[in-house]
Amino acid sequence: MTAPRLERRVALVTGAAQGIGAAIAEGLAREGATVLATDRDAAGAQAVADRIVAAWGEGRAAAQALDVTREDDWKAAISVCGERFGGLNVLVNNAGIVAVGSVEDLDLETWRRSMAINADGPFLGCKYALPLMRESGPGSIVNMSSISAMIASHNMAAYNASKAALWMLTKSVALHCARKGWPIRCNSIHPTFVHTALLDGFVGDRDRDEILGKLARQVPIGRIGEVEDVVKAVIYLASDDSSMMTASELKLDGGLSAM
Repeated sequence: MTAPRLERRVALVTGAAQGIGAAIAEGLAREGATVLATDRDAAGAQAVADRIVAAWGEGRAAAQALDVTREDDWKAAISVCGERFGGLNVLVNNAGIVAVGSVEDLDLETWRRSMAINADGPFLGCKYALPLMRESGPGSIVNMSSISAMIASHNMAAYNASKAALWMLTKSVALHCARKGWPIRCNSIHPTFVHTALLDGFVGDRDRDEILGKLARQVPIGRIGEVEDVVKAVIYLASDDSSMMTASELKLDGGLSAM
């Protein structure tokens, strides 16, 4: 049997109460990591932590309320990793929102909220995680960007801009760590449409199969992504399997960006 790839590693996952974030937290635990599941929805994060403990044993997970736009919340979450788990090796900046609207349609509040969650949040996470990660041995930061960072849409101004900001932040953090000689890598993941409850909410009451089929036809391989596609990518970047990768982007777009 293959040894777990993340044994004796500690991971913090944001936006872990549901969807991709919950699946990432459980996937990291499956590979041996001890996980701090964080989310504004503290009860949802706790439910994920409880599932991990039930599956892999006491001490393998905890939950923490975390609004990624609040510095004090980040300081508290990092402290939990240090005090309860003894360090931090993997940071997954997964929390994010999607705002639909052109540059004329969007109001300033929506623009700022998109930037605060999608870009400011990962900035704060990296900023406050790095000191503990330096002390904890090999580290990996995984930032959940989007193929929308590379391919713009007329009605996704805030989402395009915020995810592109995260893409470039990833490279800056990676180069900073490399320049300092720290064993910390930083990479970004860029999925296309992924089949989640969030996507179902976006589809709404319209003909679900028709809309999902239309989205799938935009992807060269003919399907939208599944949550497990993203989980596998996160595990790869979090583990030593990707030890030569930093400042890189991993596209999960089924060939969309090649067109």
